[in-house]
Amino acid sequence: MFPLPRFLPIVNFARSLSKMSTPPKRSTPARIGTHNGTFHCDEVVACFMLQQLPEYENAEIFRSRDVEVLRETCDIIVDVGGEYDHEKKWYDHHQKPFQETLHSLHPEVSKDFDIRLSSAGLVYSHYGERVLQRILEKQHQKQLSPRNLQLAFVQIYRNFISELDAIDNGVPMFEGGEPRYKISTHISARIGRLNPSWQDKDVDIEQRFKHAMEVAGKEFVQDVLEVCCSWLAARDYVREALENAKTVYPSGEILLLSTFCPWKAHLADLEKEYNIEGLPKLVIFNDGQSWRVAGVPVSPSSFLGRKFLPSAWRGLRDDELSEKAGIKDLVFVHHTGFIGGTKTREAALAMAKKSIEWPEEAQ
Repeated sequence: MFPLPRFLPIVNFARSLSKMSTPPKRSTPARIGTHNGTFHCDEVVACFMLQQLPEYENAEIFRSRDVEVLRETCDIIVDVGGEYDHEKKWYDHHQKPFQETLHSLHPEVSKDFDIRLSSAGLVYSHYGERVLQRILEKQHQKQLSPRNLQLAFVQIYRNFISELDAIDNGVPMFEGGEPRYKISTHISARIGRLNPSWQDKDVDIEQRFKHAMEVAGKEFVQDVLEVCCSWLAARDYVREALENAKTVYPSGEILLLSTFCPWKAHLADLEKEYNIEGLPKLVIFNDGQSWRVAGVPVSPSSFLGRKFLPSAWRGLRDDELSEKAGIKDLVFVHHTGFIGGTKTREAALAMAKKSIEWPEEAQ
């Protein structure tokens, strides 16, 4: 088994977030302030996230651009007011001096998160862990461990919140040149279209804002549940396979998954965590009907593999393949060698072991 990694940064992460997320003194009723007029996805999502917390779950959304009234009457203010002050619970990002990113507020997470935060990112940075736990409590009556909470916090920022931050701050997806096409179906665009058009008359924009919160909130919750339930379960499953790899094959180059799950991205991350990048070569899994032996790609999206199945087997099937390989119950090997199929677990193990021991050859 590989030695377990240390998770001291995760403990510090959870402690730092808990310190920053102390609930404010309750007012009756609580009030969340944001700007009026045309709304945007970042403050819509920020307000939705705040309403997941006990201290704001029944809070009124008060929309105004009168900063004095907002500060006098609101428990928390997002996306308006010209100031970011966590102690006062003011979360605006429009002022020129504001340059905070997820990494600057949480240096223990990836340096890749260098996009300037919107109000959604600000609220998520300070209250995200509590929001995730609260949603899971309400939906599935479950709590995450500190390690999995950090993984979920980062993954949901990557999946959902970072896009809102980038779009609201006008950050291009790539540097230089104009894109050949535009994407107008993202959540920020869909929320934007809920604003009254220039032709609409007598529209209740406050009702539109509430509807926007429902639309964005539903999508946010779906992402939280997917990450915290399915994605984290796959991470734990691949982690277990990686830790047990040397019981499958002494070198640790073969991983065994009794049931298929999305494994490529998880394996790439876990290799870095365990400091064994490049070691796993083949993954065995059951696809529900038969067993598969797949080469580990050089990167999760690559078609190039670290170790493919032997060229002598490629393109063969059934009895011809079994005879050529000297292994019973083989079904096929793809003509490129990146994957093969067998009828039984034992045959898959034999295929993988013989492939690992096969002399190096051009892929």
